[in-house]
Amino acid sequence: MEKYTIEPYKDEENRRDFRKEDAYIRAKKRVEAMVGFYWHLAVYIVVNLFLILLIGLNSNSGFSGFGPYATAFFWGIGLLFHFIGVFGFSFVLGKNWEQKKIEEFMEKERQEQNKF
Repeated sequence: MEKYTIEPYKDEENRRDFRKEDAYIRAKKRVEAMVGFYWHLAVYIVVNLFLILLIGLNSNSGFSGFGPYATAFFWGIGLLFHFIGVFGFSFVLGKNWEQKKIEEFMEKERQEQNKF
């Protein structure tokens, strides 16, 4: 099963233009980094809910104090840096965002190449 349905070129003439293929590969890698972040976020939520409940229910102090939330706090700092590394400081998603992002990155490459 093919993960992405768009291709960087359609006709034989454009197949020789390796810059388009290179732009497509870079855009695809950026989208894969975004997907990686979302998996990281999902694992963060599931694991930390489990740990907070486990520690909070089995400790003498219950859910008070820093103990039940320590892992979520420090892992959250790492997740924040992962977010900034993948998305930067601007973040906008919509329907079919993977495909739109690949097309957006490829268009940026085309515009940069046309400047020269």
